[in-house]
Amino acid sequence: MYLCSHKNIIIQTMHNIRQIHPDLYYIGVSDRRNSLFENVYPIPRGVSYNSYLLCDDKTVLLDTADATVGEQFFENLTAALNGRPLDYLVVNHMEPDHAALIQPLLIRYPQCTLICSAKAEQMIKQFGVLLDHADAPEIKTVKEGDTLCTGRHTLSFVMAPMVHWPEVMMTYDQTDKVLFSADAFGTFGALSGNLYADEVNFETEWIDDARRYFINIVGKYGVQVQNVLKKAATLDIQLICPLHGPVWRENLSYFIGKHDVWSRYEPEEKGVVIVYGSIYGHTESAALRLGTLLAERGVKNIKAYDASRTHVSELVAECFRVSHVVLASSTYNNGIFTPMENLLLDLKAHGWQRRTVALIENGSWAPQSGKLMRAELEQMKDITLVGDTLTLKSAMQPAQEQQLTALADLLVETVPHS
Repeated sequence: MYLCSHKNIIIQTMHNIRQIHPDLYYIGVSDRRNSLFENVYPIPRGVSYNSYLLCDDKTVLLDTADATVGEQFFENLTAALNGRPLDYLVVNHMEPDHAALIQPLLIRYPQCTLICSAKAEQMIKQFGVLLDHADAPEIKTVKEGDTLCTGRHTLSFVMAPMVHWPEVMMTYDQTDKVLFSADAFGTFGALSGNLYADEVNFETEWIDDARRYFINIVGKYGVQVQNVLKKAATLDIQLICPLHGPVWRENLSYFIGKHDVWSRYEPEEKGVVIVYGSIYGHTESAALRLGTLLAERGVKNIKAYDASRTHVSELVAECFRVSHVVLASSTYNNGIFTPMENLLLDLKAHGWQRRTVALIENGSWAPQSGKLMRAELEQMKDITLVGDTLTLKSAMQPAQEQQLTALADLLVETVPHS
């Protein structure tokens, strides 16, 4: 807690910062009030907007935060600076959840020099930050391999275009071996005092949010992520400081390995995800019966989801997680049932590939969804379709149990079930 005075008014505020290294402070803010990230992805556990302050001979702020947490952010920054001026702002990423506070920051610290990529400079102006007036701050654009000496520390800049915006760069502290990774290695979820990934049970409590974050936010750009991972492999990284989620100081290879698998579009696990789009419950019954048949045959990693009740971002992440997916859809207005159609369009948009898929369709008088789902899947890369589409007309008939059993047997042939 600290006191500051302005025009004879005493303001008492509470900061929330954490020292990472002798010269490095975490000054980010967690948000549990916003229910949607980017106004589309549900975040029931909230999200953190991470920002870092390096206090060397020169002071360096690495990214700001979202406008919704501006008051707490500036309290944290003021406390961490402890009366010192702010010399530099490094803009690794111009998305507003990290850059919305640039203008109010420059009003508070007009002598601060901005450091960013050339593309980011253009975007800063696009977002309405005033850089053309006589008292505008200095802006310094950097390219791959450029460095900034701040005293004890030397920062180098790693360009990371399309991970996941074109202006993105990462900053590497050569002295303390810290990678400020922008949106890479981030995750949904607010921080509750535990800053580091090793302070929580990441594999059970955070990995689903990390996967959903990567697949939906960055997953389309697997090739670009692979390029950045190759650059990162040449650096001695002891600490990863992302713009969302926990900081990584232990077992970095675990999380880097996950990103390697995700960005190569390889299945993370052997297993089956069943997604059904059912109007009155008959398609759902057939899909769940298939799950039972698979379990009876020894398949252990099975999950089933109602496409109407599970947000599409979760479905996309789950379809990326496993090797085998069953899509079961009613026919609706002579097309694919809308929630299932949305899932297929999202999977295609995110480059989903290298999976084995089985199809179930339903239609009371003119089943069409199977043919249309197949057409969407044929536009994707390396999708292996198992058997023929199982067609239902309204409720599954007893004679069709044999067809469902045969489909289960075909899936079991390719899903290890030890």
